[in-house]
Amino acid sequence: MATAPQRRLAVAAVIAVALGLIAWPVLSSFGLFSDKGDSMSFGQGNGGGSAGESGTLMPTGPKADFKVAGTVQDGTKIGVVTLDGKKSGFKGKVWVWAPKQYDDPKYRNSGFPVLIALPGGNGYPVNYWMGTDLKLQQSISEWSKEGKSLPFIVAMPVLNPDDKNYYDGSDIPNQPKMGTWLTEDVPDLVKANFRTLKQREGWAFMGSSSGGFAGLKAVLQKPDRFKAVIASGPDIVPDSPLWAGHEKEKAANNPQVLAKQLIKAKGPDVYLAFQVGTKEKTAMKNVKDFIGTYGNKGPVHTLLSEIPDGEHNAKTYVPNMGTGPIEWISKQMQGPVAE
Repeated sequence: MATAPQRRLAVAAVIAVALGLIAWPVLSSFGLFSDKGDSMSFGQGNGGGSAGESGTLMPTGPKADFKVAGTVQDGTKIGVVTLDGKKSGFKGKVWVWAPKQYDDPKYRNSGFPVLIALPGGNGYPVNYWMGTDLKLQQSISEWSKEGKSLPFIVAMPVLNPDDKNYYDGSDIPNQPKMGTWLTEDVPDLVKANFRTLKQREGWAFMGSSSGGFAGLKAVLQKPDRFKAVIASGPDIVPDSPLWAGHEKEKAANNPQVLAKQLIKAKGPDVYLAFQVGTKEKTAMKNVKDFIGTYGNKGPVHTLLSEIPDGEHNAKTYVPNMGTGPIEWISKQMQGPVAE
């Protein structure tokens, strides 16, 4: 039989554990028990794998040294790595998140679709989609459970090489090759570390403002690699001052010119989902003009979602994505296949 001191010690231990369970989330929110900055793995293979479902590309390697950048409400982690872009020559940060389904054993041999999410503004030194406050990742997690969205891997690179200029997500002569960075180096990083899909049906962009422009332009410029985009309050034409003296190259990065060329070439099909707030007068006019000229003609398929009282704000765009745009592009793309 336990003595009185032993009973008191046992009660104290139970109380301490209970208080610990209550206090842990509070203390963690203040970073006292945070794993931020710790090394993490998304279950990457050792590289060079060839097994998997038809259409799946197993991780090619080398394995990146991801660090924990944040935790989503469902417990999944956002990782960050500094990528030395071999093709662009640019070195910058990329944040990546994988949905819970990625670790589900029934999908262990299946590739997952990738959504490259681009921010507006300077997009440097951070990509604001990597924060959990906008709830992009949590929303995709919930939408995928509801059947509205595919369970996308989300890659979130920096958009610009500095906070002084806009580079239009393009390879502007004599400037860092941000077009190559976004469309080649970042996809290569994801392919190296995740099970992805070989065909363009597994690759899409999303972005807001200047990031929406960069994603829109990338899909129209490289429709053999990317099939869809969600462009929120986007610019429609390149407007970086760094294009001065390079009009030919500027035209080759103009969505209007690219859409016209794609229609003339009769494919491949691309799916451009626009969403614009009704308070965004200029953006609304520009998007409607673009759709009126090029939309739903031949291979250029378009969707416009108008957000009532919506402003030019990322917080406006995320909730609206689940009411149409992400479901629309998901139907055009390929998802993981369960065993």
